[in-house]
Amino acid sequence: MQHQHFQHCSKGNSPHAETRRREENLLTTKRHERYESHEKKPPFERGWPPKADGGLQGVLAKSTGVGFSQRERNAGQNALRVLLLCLITPFLLAACSSPPKTTTGGYYQDDGPSSTTINLDAIPDAVPRAEPLHRFANRPYTVLGRTYVPATTLAPYKARGTASWYGKKFHGNKTSTGETYDMFAMSAAHPTLPLPSYARVTGVASGKSVVVRVNDRGPFLHDRLIDLSYAAAHRIGIAAAGTGEVIVETILPGAPRSAEGGGGVFPTTPAAPESPAAPVATPAQPADTALQTVSSGVIVQLGVFADAANAATFLAHVQGLLDATQYSARIQQRDDGKYRVFLGPYPQRADAQQAAAHLNEALGLTTFVTAP
Repeated sequence: MQHQHFQHCSKGNSPHAETRRREENLLTTKRHERYESHEKKPPFERGWPPKADGGLQGVLAKSTGVGFSQRERNAGQNALRVLLLCLITPFLLAACSSPPKTTTGGYYQDDGPSSTTINLDAIPDAVPRAEPLHRFANRPYTVLGRTYVPATTLAPYKARGTASWYGKKFHGNKTSTGETYDMFAMSAAHPTLPLPSYARVTGVASGKSVVVRVNDRGPFLHDRLIDLSYAAAHRIGIAAAGTGEVIVETILPGAPRSAEGGGGVFPTTPAAPESPAAPVATPAQPADTALQTVSSGVIVQLGVFADAANAATFLAHVQGLLDATQYSARIQQRDDGKYRVFLGPYPQRADAQQAAAHLNEALGLTTFVTAP
């Protein structure tokens, strides 16, 4: 065994074996030199992108780093960034060159008058006077998951926020006080101010003011402060934009007029007393204001009101939003005497939840899924 081991070692140290090892070392050294020289060249001098992988495929391969050096991976990632930039640049240029969108409506899209010969600048402000508060329109109500408690007495009020306006889609319908809405009169809707009452609305950007009669409820979306008639919005300069920041301040009968209003005081002569049989507001079609009887299934509740007039007014507002969807709202009188605005009924709770989720995503409406 010792002899065989000696022979094996002798063979490993033979001149031929030594020559073979030198040749292998020299070949390895030359390979390293060629690799380092190749790495020092810019990508385009190394045949970049790799032709064998076919352009984009090669870029993606090297950007992932599978089977490539760190420098090649970096080059591949840089090339991929350039390629993506080239692809999206035309879209960016197209977006920059597109004309900006304009808002032609207030509460609803395209809600302004198609054409009018009325001189909006000649429409006078509302004239505050002492009026009895409406017996039904100042009760607490719940809309889109939020409860509102209107004031039941006239008191000083001042707030700053966003105003919107509503026009032809509600023009001629009933307000919360049972009166007919006129988009060319100086009126407004407010969630909690007593109805009817009067307020001065001043546009923050324009500095212009208008006195309006508050005789309706709303707005109920996007944390807006007040909804103005089209004429009032035009007066303070927010009709074209659709919304604008305003300051709302109540006007009490007997309070001094502003210098813009000519000075003096607002009259305190009471108006004619309200008729004992106040009419129930019923907005015109397309809203279905007939009371519905629902005893089974699942519904999507939009709002609950103590007064039928407020329910009908809200139904008209919300139906204007639902016109763009496949949904239609209706009114139901509950066992407790309150009026519910709802969608449905749906046979399964999952169907009602899907409708509620769609309304929340598309319109931002907060709803409540419940039994009838």
